[in-house]
Amino acid sequence: MEVPLKHINTFRKACAKTTIDFFEGRQAPPNIMSSYVATGIFAGDGWLREGIYKDVFDLFDYTPALKLNICDSSQSFTPFFTGHINWIASAAQNFWHLCIRFPGTQKIYHWPVLVYTNDLAIVSSTIEKVILLSREAWYGNQFANGQQLFQQVNTQLNYISKPAEQPLTLPDFSLPYYEGFNRQGNLYWLGIYRRDESFPVSFLKELCSICIDTRIGELYTTPWKGIIIKGIEPAHRKFWDYILGKYRINVRHAANELNWQVEDHTQEGLALKRHIIRFFDKEDVRTYGLCFAVQTKLSAGMFGSVIIRKCEVKNPHRLKGLERFDILYTRDFNPNTHNLVLYRDHVEKNHIGAYLVSLCKQFYDGDRLHISNRIPSAKTISSTPQAPAVKMVHQCSHCLSIYDATTGDTANHIPAGTLFIDLPADYCCSLCDGPKEDFTEVEERSLLLKTA
Repeated sequence: MEVPLKHINTFRKACAKTTIDFFEGRQAPPNIMSSYVATGIFAGDGWLREGIYKDVFDLFDYTPALKLNICDSSQSFTPFFTGHINWIASAAQNFWHLCIRFPGTQKIYHWPVLVYTNDLAIVSSTIEKVILLSREAWYGNQFANGQQLFQQVNTQLNYISKPAEQPLTLPDFSLPYYEGFNRQGNLYWLGIYRRDESFPVSFLKELCSICIDTRIGELYTTPWKGIIIKGIEPAHRKFWDYILGKYRINVRHAANELNWQVEDHTQEGLALKRHIIRFFDKEDVRTYGLCFAVQTKLSAGMFGSVIIRKCEVKNPHRLKGLERFDILYTRDFNPNTHNLVLYRDHVEKNHIGAYLVSLCKQFYDGDRLHISNRIPSAKTISSTPQAPAVKMVHQCSHCLSIYDATTGDTANHIPAGTLFIDLPADYCCSLCDGPKEDFTEVEERSLLLKTA
């Protein structure tokens, strides 16, 4: 929330008087994100119930400095790997999978054992201490050694664990419609979303008053920046209709507007989202099964099967009309994976919508489980698709540039026909100066790159 500077001291005193913790700007620690909100409406009938969530939350008697996710493996409403320490309920009751995403990277390390519920907080705290003590070994390091982290934690801590006999399996992504009034047995739940992703304080106060008057004890905020209220009695629905009408809050946005992630407090990202959605509406585009993310800062970790990333500019005074964006997607269009593939690079804002429409069509044209093997190459998109021969190229893990031996690298004076293995040891990416060892061998047909 925004507090005028002249009122900040009054605000501090009021929070202290009512024992409300608050943080200013960048001082704020990351929240613990969980799928608690999905219980009873979006999650399956597993062993992870509201009571167990609350027991887990109570275990955290410290303020985490790293991002934490605590999720049920049966739901797809909440992201699984957007935290640094990601706990995912296993098939074995009261045991959890642990997935570490090293800070500043998309590299995931799967803990080799399952951890018992009562030890989630102490294991999280120990992992955090090890990482923060040697930041240079873990932060931004694509080659961070997860096994080394596991060994260091195990030498410092005894905790209840068991072998992970079955690998972690997650459901196919399918974002449920989370807005409006919906049945919950004999009751209703209400989802509220606003385009500017903010709510007036006066509305929130009245919302809380209705909850108190109708004996609803909890409000839920969602990763999609909305609010959910559960357990609404049919006789009390009129109160909620009244407050929604009073504040002119629409609860029936189109589904293609609800499947977006935008960075916090970023008007630029919201404006780009609105621009693209207007194009989607005009073209009557179907986006079910996909979710999109707008990334305006390279340091932001975004959740999406398709990501629109603003290109880095060295001149901060560059005209808006000269801004360019890269369009990326996960190899299997599953937003819970981080294997991003470049679809188009340096795209003008006015052309983004058209490219996204083409990408959506390809998503529906192929079998989503094997889409990476069935997407035609960029040169055949506008013609009759043909099965291309398998050709391997090398992709920079930092900026996603491609080294193709058939064309070489004129910027680095590498002649055509030079195999990657024959490149000098000090070869660097011509775009971002990434070292040779940070290139990954990939099939060319899985890349959809901008052609002349």
